[in-house]
Amino acid sequence: MAIKVEDLIIASVDDHIVEPPTMFDAHLTVSEKADAPRVLKDKNGADYWLFEGRRAGNIGLNAVVGRMREEYGCEPVSFDQMRKGAWDIHSRIEDMNANGILCALNFPSVVTFDGSLFHKYTDKALALTHLRAYNDWHIDEWCGSYPGRNIPNAILPYWNIAETVDEIRRVRSKGCQSISFSDNPSLRGQPSIHNEHWEPLWKACVDNDMTINIHIGSGAAAPHASMESPIDAWITTMPISIVNSAADWLHLKALRKYPSMKVSLSEGGIGWIPYLLERADFTHEHHKAWTHADFGDNRKPSDVFREHFLTCFIDDKFGLDNLDAIGADMVAYECDYPHSDTVWPESAERLHRTLSHLSDEVINKVSHENCLRIMHFDAFGKMGGRENCTVGALRKLAAHVDTSPKSYGGPAPLAPGQVHRPVTSGDITKMFAQVAAEDQKLAAD
Repeated sequence: MAIKVEDLIIASVDDHIVEPPTMFDAHLTVSEKADAPRVLKDKNGADYWLFEGRRAGNIGLNAVVGRMREEYGCEPVSFDQMRKGAWDIHSRIEDMNANGILCALNFPSVVTFDGSLFHKYTDKALALTHLRAYNDWHIDEWCGSYPGRNIPNAILPYWNIAETVDEIRRVRSKGCQSISFSDNPSLRGQPSIHNEHWEPLWKACVDNDMTINIHIGSGAAAPHASMESPIDAWITTMPISIVNSAADWLHLKALRKYPSMKVSLSEGGIGWIPYLLERADFTHEHHKAWTHADFGDNRKPSDVFREHFLTCFIDDKFGLDNLDAIGADMVAYECDYPHSDTVWPESAERLHRTLSHLSDEVINKVSHENCLRIMHFDAFGKMGGRENCTVGALRKLAAHVDTSPKSYGGPAPLAPGQVHRPVTSGDITKMFAQVAAEDQKLAAD
């Protein structure tokens, strides 16, 4: 490995936005602003979004980057309880520079990874207006303010297939070539991905060179083993929870019909993939006589996977040690800022260590080339040349950025005689249930 840390170029296929209070200000007409979603503050000092008269969920949604790790279990409830880069584009760019990240694809937070908050609207015309306004803000402001730094990723009104196709064409005309979709729309009250209902979506994505991004938790969710189980067990298996959806998408008929179709599995890790492919090939060979699964003449499931599915990792030494069993052309890096799994501001150093056994050619593929190719994003052209895109060049712009951990208010101190015990699934479930109950109470008031 000849590439030094400062010479790495890093593109992330999975980061997140905490939507700022000004999100809709410039993207709705005067008459539309009367019903615009807005941020309010409750009597407890929590900031919250109001969508169609209903309070949305917890505003922080795991935006704990930059906090002391002892405070990770406390979700931010106001914008001043999180690092500004979580919601402010100018601060985000500074944090990306400090981390050495050239560009990133971002998923929503409050409106959910696949935009399903809008699906819950009673007034679907209003939902469409607000969803399009989100996309305009995301493309024009979040991504457009700093060309070359953030990869546009639109959400879709997939409760209506005709409007979904129209929105794909509309955002493509604005330069967006990635969309976020549910990993299992049948859990969103829609037909399964195997239903002919979605054929216009697949065709529109291929016709417009759109990559489909499916994020863990955008349909299927990692189950809690029990309410007494340590929360560590749930956190450990959370990325791998996408495996069932990955196996399901692998059997999608549209992959045979559209050879250029690309699907990105977001925040799922890569270490489990060699066994999935081995198992899928065995299943096909052993059972196809009665299941009638069809991957094409002399083709195995693993062939299809390596042609169509981009996968990603934060810190996955086992997966990278077995990259040949996955496919070096379809693996990318993810930073996951501002979530609790991110290793910001040390992503470059951690990535450099885990890639150290690979050739420079493969390092470049995994660190940025695969992302830029699959997402159709010309970061080098927008940034004025490759020399401006390295970790070293970006960090020179961030010498003033303070990356030291900070306290934003942790849990209450223990009473005399109390001792810490392992946090359980029940503790976290209870915390979110309390937040949901408070949301409902305040919405009713």
